[in-house]
Amino acid sequence: QVQLVESGGGLVQAGGSLKLSCAASGLTFNNYCMGWFRQAPGKEREFVATISWNGGATYYADSVKGRFTVSRDNAKSAAYLQMDNLRPEDTAVYYCAAVDLGSSIVVLSAKRSEYEYWGQGTQVTVSS
Repeated sequence: QVQLVESGGGLVQAGGSLKLSCAASGLTFNNYCMGWFRQAPGKEREFVATISWNGGATYYADSVKGRFTVSRDNAKSAAYLQMDNLRPEDTAVYYCAAVDLGSSIVVLSAKRSEYEYWGQGTQVTVSS
């Protein structure tokens, strides 16, 4: 039974910081590329950041580059999203996701449709 559980969301003022955590269970964690997505009211779920199975490669949406940092700790089967200099536009439900890319030369994914497992989401609200 694969389970991804996000935590760390909350209410912060613009310019503040939050760190989200994603705890994984029921899978061989270091086989999986991890991704973060977000969904604001009235909008589709959009890509935020992704990290390869060993943390050796990362990729970010243009809207968060320089402000967000994705990381992982395979010994703890956990992924993280450090969010700094938050803006009201960052307000959304944030989801972590996992995909096994196997032996593919591609080690990252920014495509929602490629991910196999999803967490329940955690609310991030940034006030102005």
